[in-house]
Amino acid sequence: MSDILLYALLAGYGVAILAAPLGCFVVWRKMAYFGDTLSHSALLGVSIGLMLDVNMNLAVIISSLFLAIILAGLQEKQRIASDTLLGILAHSTLSIGLVAVSFSENVRVDMMSYLFGDLLAVNAEDLLWIFGGGSLILLILGWFWKPLLSLSVHAELAQVEGVPVKRLKLVLTMLMALVIAVAMKIVGVLLITALMIIPAATAQRLAKTPEQMMFMSAIIGIVSVSGGLSASWYLDSPAGPSVVTSSFILFLLSNTIRSR
Repeated sequence: MSDILLYALLAGYGVAILAAPLGCFVVWRKMAYFGDTLSHSALLGVSIGLMLDVNMNLAVIISSLFLAIILAGLQEKQRIASDTLLGILAHSTLSIGLVAVSFSENVRVDMMSYLFGDLLAVNAEDLLWIFGGGSLILLILGWFWKPLLSLSVHAELAQVEGVPVKRLKLVLTMLMALVIAVAMKIVGVLLITALMIIPAATAQRLAKTPEQMMFMSAIIGIVSVSGGLSASWYLDSPAGPSVVTSSFILFLLSNTIRSR
């Protein structure tokens, strides 16, 4: 196996495992559009990293975390409807990032790789970010698993029982931002939310417990990466979209199995 394909598989599997538990919370709490907003903001981090000539992964992480904090704060104030606020921030940050890159005279970069991913261009440094950052995210998520689960089942009841709801919402938002920042290079800004949601939604159709849904979502994500990379390798299709398409096919199959 060539190094290109090996790195791509390892990166894809790492992202699939990392996205699985967060994807479950996105499905449970109906935060799909929230994830879209955070993923679009990642492109602003790309433009900042290019203009300031700093580490791209670090710039994207800082940008995503910053917007996650802003989102959490604005939602608490509730001065504007949540879907309106998310729509404004999603498209504004994406547009600002594209405009900022266009004004950078010394920067020449193919933005398609950031929009739709470039899984076959993953290198050893990217793997360190994925598995190093992913391990930290999973540890934090494991620590807060039970209170986050209570929050997802019934937020008002969780607050009555003493669960710090506001703090946990911020933690969940920041974890989502970190996952998106880590996974952006794999499937791209426009597809990362799909990779989080589709395997989780597929697993939801088949699982009987939250933990079972999380593990099944990870397995479905790994199978999706394998199928998408195979299609990309043999059919010369774009890797990121192929992974998401493979995940969608599995979703359709799960619906067929469930209906029968």
